[in-house]
Amino acid sequence: MEKRQRQPLPLTELTAITILDGRNRTDVAELAPYVSEFGIIKTRVEVEARYLVALSDVGVVRPLTPLEKKKLLSFGERISPSDAKKIKKIEEETDHDVKAMERAFRAMLSGTSMEDLTEKIHFGLTSEDVNNITYRLILKRVTQDVSLPALDGFVDDLLGDAKAYKETPMLARTHGQAAVPTTLGHEIAVFARRLNRQVRQLEKYPLEGKLTGAVGNLNALNDSYPDIDWISFAQNFVRSFGFSPNLTTTQIAPYEDMIEYFQHYSRINNILLDFDQDVWRYISDHWFTQELKEGEAGSSTMPQKINPIKFENSEGNLGKANAIFEFFSRKLPVSRLSRDLSDSTVIREMGAPLGWSLLAYKNTRRGLARVFPNTKLIARALNEDWSILSEAAQTRMRRYGIEDPYSIMKELTRGKQVGRKEWFRIIDQLPLTDEQKKDLKHLTPKGYIGQAVRLTEMAIEEIESSRKK
Repeated sequence: MEKRQRQPLPLTELTAITILDGRNRTDVAELAPYVSEFGIIKTRVEVEARYLVALSDVGVVRPLTPLEKKKLLSFGERISPSDAKKIKKIEEETDHDVKAMERAFRAMLSGTSMEDLTEKIHFGLTSEDVNNITYRLILKRVTQDVSLPALDGFVDDLLGDAKAYKETPMLARTHGQAAVPTTLGHEIAVFARRLNRQVRQLEKYPLEGKLTGAVGNLNALNDSYPDIDWISFAQNFVRSFGFSPNLTTTQIAPYEDMIEYFQHYSRINNILLDFDQDVWRYISDHWFTQELKEGEAGSSTMPQKINPIKFENSEGNLGKANAIFEFFSRKLPVSRLSRDLSDSTVIREMGAPLGWSLLAYKNTRRGLARVFPNTKLIARALNEDWSILSEAAQTRMRRYGIEDPYSIMKELTRGKQVGRKEWFRIIDQLPLTDEQKKDLKHLTPKGYIGQAVRLTEMAIEEIESSRKK
């Protein structure tokens, strides 16, 4: 039997188990400071240090000097990768990540003016008091610093195209079949508005947090310092991170707020997936032309091909992201009694769907930047079948009081390819006056776009207004 290599390999982009940290690492590297193990450790230390400052503010800890307070508040940012490695080494002994961080924090105070505060580190807390705030901070910061700029950049791309092509007539399709005319700019504006609306909701969505102890009742803190208003303390501490306090909890903060937050991402991702598939179809129909890039190969065997791989890659990654987000929505609300640990390994993985989402956003933008409309072919497709004006003809006849004009047009046009001359012959058969027929013959596919231009402009105005600070 063939022997295979079994010795451990050093962790690099070539040896990483997942392609987010391997093949796609450079595209998602900006997430690492937030969602990596290092990022989680730094944020936990930040929360723990701010808790020590808050204890000082209510007299549980002696008054801190301005320098001591400043130092504590900078602890999280000052954690280095080597510090994080030491914490992970401690965790090998404790088999508990937060306890390892607590012990490392004690060591940080050793030999400083704050050494006397050691026993107040993590005072009266359960790990989830630190973790629930940590993960929400990470989620909020990733969204604000990474996801929203990427999404707003894509909305900007769409706005630019919507403005450029708002007057470019195009055949719309319903059920994949020729419908009635629209404009290319209007079709793009639809996606821009849908996306922007969800992005703005994500931007404003409030998260909750808790500081309520081992089973949600502040038992240890209340027992040790019964004269302190710990409910107000907990509320103020949670609010200091920009979260709404949740005082009705078990050991863990209920996850519904995070689930709803993730569902905003899912809706955003579904809009992008819809866009990817539409553009893919336009490329397939040659309505969009792809930019030729020297050195690229579209196929290992067919030299002529230029494939829409950025949109296809985006579509696949959006599917992966939403699959995990959907699992979060099923798993995270369920915890046995006051808590079990099955949520811990799940929420710790939130970097994966955020990473797949970010990769998709980038690839959709790259794909869009490399396509441009083939306006001649779009115009040709629009004028191939004038039966698309049947809606206008039957609606006008309704206006004129003619009985059942829908059936008249259905009999004359359904399932038929109608050129301009054939269309004129159909008009001549209609029960209209000569003046009405003449007026209808003046209507062309490119002129039958309704209020597409104005509606596109209104969508653009709405989007731009929503983003003014």
